Amino acid sequence: VQLQAFGGGLVQAGGSLRLSCVASGNIFSINIMGWYRQAPGKQRELVAEITSGARTTYADSVKGRFTISRDNAKNAKNTVSLQMNSLRPEDTAVYYCNYRSTGMEYWGKGTQVTVSS
Repeated sequence: VQLQAFGGGLVQAGGSLRLSCVASGNIFSINIMGWYRQAPGKQRELVAEITSGARTTYADSVKGRFTISRDNAKNAKNTVSLQMNSLRPEDTAVYYCNYRSTGMEYWGKGTQVTVSS
């Protein structure tokens, strides 16, 4: 499984960014995809994830501000997006796409999100 992430960048506090992740390869129909982040000096943490059945989980710190979704279009069902609104400086981190299914887990290369105050 290969994960390719898009989006990220620099934004002012209160602004918005959208991250997308495309999974390709041997994709199982039952899976969980999500986004994690790691700030300097901190451990990697879950931001949000969504199951193949569209059940979502969010970190408390992003609830109400971030929305994770799957693109269910025929040719894009392995695409997961993270809409990030009302961004805060503490959201600054490297964001990693994650895919996991039974017995396997994959990570994408990180994408930098920087929120200036």
